[in-house]
Amino acid sequence: MALEKKPRVMSGMRPTGGLHLGHLVGVLTQWRDYCESAEAYFEIADLHAYTTGFENPQAIRDARNEMVAVWLAAGVDPEKATIFLQSAVPEISELHVLLSMVTPVSWLERVPTYKGQIEALGAEIATYGFLGYPLLQLCDIAVVRGERVPVGRDQVAHLEFAREVVRRFNHLYGEGDDVLVEPQPTLSEFPEVPGTDGRKMSKSYDNAILIADDEATTTQRIRTMFTDPQKLRKGDPGRPEICPVFALWKLVPQAALERIAAECRSGALGCVADKAAFAEALNAYLAPVRERYRLFRSDPGEVERIIAEGTARTRMVAGEVLADVKRAMKLL
Repeated sequence: MALEKKPRVMSGMRPTGGLHLGHLVGVLTQWRDYCESAEAYFEIADLHAYTTGFENPQAIRDARNEMVAVWLAAGVDPEKATIFLQSAVPEISELHVLLSMVTPVSWLERVPTYKGQIEALGAEIATYGFLGYPLLQLCDIAVVRGERVPVGRDQVAHLEFAREVVRRFNHLYGEGDDVLVEPQPTLSEFPEVPGTDGRKMSKSYDNAILIADDEATTTQRIRTMFTDPQKLRKGDPGRPEICPVFALWKLVPQAALERIAAECRSGALGCVADKAAFAEALNAYLAPVRERYRLFRSDPGEVERIIAEGTARTRMVAGEVLADVKRAMKLL
């Protein structure tokens, strides 16, 4: 009996700084599972990082290995998944040039995040590369024949744009066959992880609890966290449903959520004691991940080897895809 073929999944991250608790529970735990259930490709998207961080190239370079060390520490298995460096796969950039020839500018301009990001980050990021960001994302996927792409609902428009470009290319050059694979979204309901100030956890808000932080730093960050503004002292009744600390408690395996909520509502549990208990529980949960992270960071050669081997495997697939595209366009 033939084994069922695993789907090919592609995902990636930009190396823009330390990864936080939201990345761990929202993305990396899923990536760990994909190592078992899919033929997975995970990209270090360093070219994408230049769309907003082009003035700090050394920071992008420095963040690459640190980010991969966190992936590995979180359970991403390089023996069961392929980790590759975007800029070291030149086939991606060449495919981007070729697909840009058939991609209408109006399609790029209507991607919802284009104008929104310019308004949020400033007109200086409105570069040619930033406009083409969604097309380069498609090339990341297409060059490994990615069939499924895990996305949140806010990224569905990006993937629909990618599917439109693939359909247009296949219509123009396929001669009845599909040269490129039309990627399908795998909707991922990433949990909303609050930061220390109650807003969504983000490095740009300086409200993140970093995976690689030490225990003392994590404890100090949690001590500063916002809680229920109406609960001013121990004995005051609290509202755990609006408290960011209680929301983070839900991420800790085997936490006694019902007891914590009840004691908060009754006033028996004060915010100071609650945050101290949460810091201890979170540090215990993160301890094995942090230990593995320290091991990988102490052996940069091993991380470089993993990236190099994964990139070489990716280039083998990418070369075949690029050749197919060039033959279809009569360039070979």
